Amino acid sequence: MIETLQPYYHYFLAVHIVFVISWMAGLFYILSLFIYHTEANDKPEPEKSILQKQFVKMEATLWKIIATPAMIISVLAGVSMLTLNQGLLQADWMWVKLGFVVGLLIYHFICQNIVKQLKNNQYKLSSFQLRLWRELATIFMIAIVFVVILKSAINWIYGLIGIMGIAMAIMIAVKLYKNYRKKRGE
Repeated sequence: MIETLQPYYHYFLAVHIVFVISWMAGLFYILSLFIYHTEANDKPEPEKSILQKQFVKMEATLWKIIATPAMIISVLAGVSMLTLNQGLLQADWMWVKLGFVVGLLIYHFICQNIVKQLKNNQYKLSSFQLRLWRELATIFMIAIVFVVILKSAINWIYGLIGIMGIAMAIMIAVKLYKNYRKKRGE
């Protein structure tokens, strides 16, 4: 059976790439919705209630129709590729990538929990905390892309330092943006 699917490996690869892009887009957008949803608490009534109702609807639709199906198809295509090319599991870089993918899956399910919390009017994170949380998806994405592209050529120490540097730069940018918004009175 596996041998008959071997000619389709690159199709699985293409599907994997397309749906990883869709998954990441869903994760980035859902966090923006979480931020706006949380900030709607600061609006006067009836604007607050109208916005929150609309955000609940948008978050549920995005999660059920885009983010979760894209995640499932990404994982299935990835597993198919590993099944068809089991030699990939002999490469150290693949195990590093899979570690980051597990982290991204955990991130996904934490976001799913936030969708449920916001639907039930539970606001456990501030908009600033959600902005920082959103950037974690960026860090996962960057780490996975660099590991896949550079493969065994990556110097793990420099790679780790680079990822940490990017994370610090993102955190500083978020903090500066928060201060900028505060000065503008938003």
